[in-house]
Amino acid sequence: MHKSHNHKFKPEKPWFLAMAMVGLIGGVLLIASFLRGNDSSTLFCGGGSSRWVTGNVTGLQLEAILHYATSKVIPQQNIDEIRISFDVLRSLSPCNFLVFGLGHDSLMWASFNLRGTTLFLEEDPKWVQTVLKDAPGLSASTVNYRTKLSDADNLLSHYRTEPDCSPTKSFIRGNSKCRLALNMLQDEVYDKEWDIIMIDAPRGYFPEAPGRMAAIYSAAVMARNRKSPGVTHVYLHDVDRKVEKMYAETFLCKKHLVKAVGRLWHFEIPPAANMNSEFC
Repeated sequence: MHKSHNHKFKPEKPWFLAMAMVGLIGGVLLIASFLRGNDSSTLFCGGGSSRWVTGNVTGLQLEAILHYATSKVIPQQNIDEIRISFDVLRSLSPCNFLVFGLGHDSLMWASFNLRGTTLFLEEDPKWVQTVLKDAPGLSASTVNYRTKLSDADNLLSHYRTEPDCSPTKSFIRGNSKCRLALNMLQDEVYDKEWDIIMIDAPRGYFPEAPGRMAAIYSAAVMARNRKSPGVTHVYLHDVDRKVEKMYAETFLCKKHLVKAVGRLWHFEIPPAANMNSEFC
């Protein structure tokens, strides 16, 4: 979910992927039409029973279809990567979906989670204003990261020596001592239990960028602290890069990795049965 002026991405078949997005969203509309006519159809999210979608097709879905049908700018992820997240969203929606990054794919993700809560966390306040001007139906919040990609190795050492980073503490709200904890987010992020967390930001391809270290650590803490039944689905993009892979193996854990497609890893992280245990 990179901003187009910061990351040039030229897929071999951009129009194929754009039309594939239209097809995916159109499929959501088709399923929605069946569900509207069948009151007994239910899907589950967080252990509770709820309708996937009710009422008429929303303006957000139609806006998403129009966007991907007419735009040459396409999502950062490829169709195979998107589909593994889409399949889980289709089974859980409406649910709580937290996305690190705001970009050209945000309309798509929000349209996949109708009647659910989809919140985007973005590092650049100007970019938030730009995106919301064209898509006011999205919910986004700015994040002030305390990390730099160049500090990734030192931050792992800090995690091992700072007691407030320990999995036995396992908290992020107000955690000022642990530099990996995202401690200044809006209350909604801390108050909700997120069924799905997508990490495709912040930027992590030059030394002064924030990197995704804090996002990965904080996602792991949220998943471990889950009180509702079921697992937390965590998706991490750009795992071909050293830092993403290193932090995923430290905090999200290879034993929780259920699928790998392209540059995307899908983890299913259960609540911590013993808060005295290590992350992995």
